[in-house]
Amino acid sequence: MIDCQSAITGVILAGGRAERMGGQDKGLLPLAGEPLIAHSIHRLQPQVAELLISANRNLAMYQSFGCRVISDDPAIQFRGPLAGMLAALSTAKTSYLLTAPCDSPWLPPDYARRMAAALSKGAAVSVAVHEEHWQPVFALLPVALRDDLAEWLATGQRGVRRWLQRFQPAPVEFADWPALFRNLNTPQDWAEWAP
Repeated sequence: MIDCQSAITGVILAGGRAERMGGQDKGLLPLAGEPLIAHSIHRLQPQVAELLISANRNLAMYQSFGCRVISDDPAIQFRGPLAGMLAALSTAKTSYLLTAPCDSPWLPPDYARRMAAALSKGAAVSVAVHEEHWQPVFALLPVALRDDLAEWLATGQRGVRRWLQRFQPAPVEFADWPALFRNLNTPQDWAEWAP
């Protein structure tokens, strides 16, 4: 069994343009009196060896949360979550990387443990699944996949799901924690979940 607090680096993916939110930096928008990203930090940081923040804007603000902030390689900046994943894989000092998007702040307290337990069946990668739908930005992957991902992006490929499915990931169900997949992507989502 993987020791999450020594073998896993976590990354909160906050490097997008948030076009559906009118370009606002979602990670810094308020939720229950705190910036959205603070909720993910509180929940994920105790579960991993180190927590990184992947961001491409407002870097000083993100640095104020006390985590190392990384940015996409300029050649692939704003190319989606895979660019943030590659930056984290290139930075991590552990064997594994656990990813979570900043706009899904309701992470369970055993997120890392459950994702790691799925690898005990021989899979190299685990991915969260909700109601039979893959949620590829919730993934645990070996840092050794860094070069493969760099090649994938260098050839113009995109799509987190397509890249991860090449490794036949182990599915991880979170049926008991449906809030995990409650994304705050649009103003309507914020009106419903973050009054």
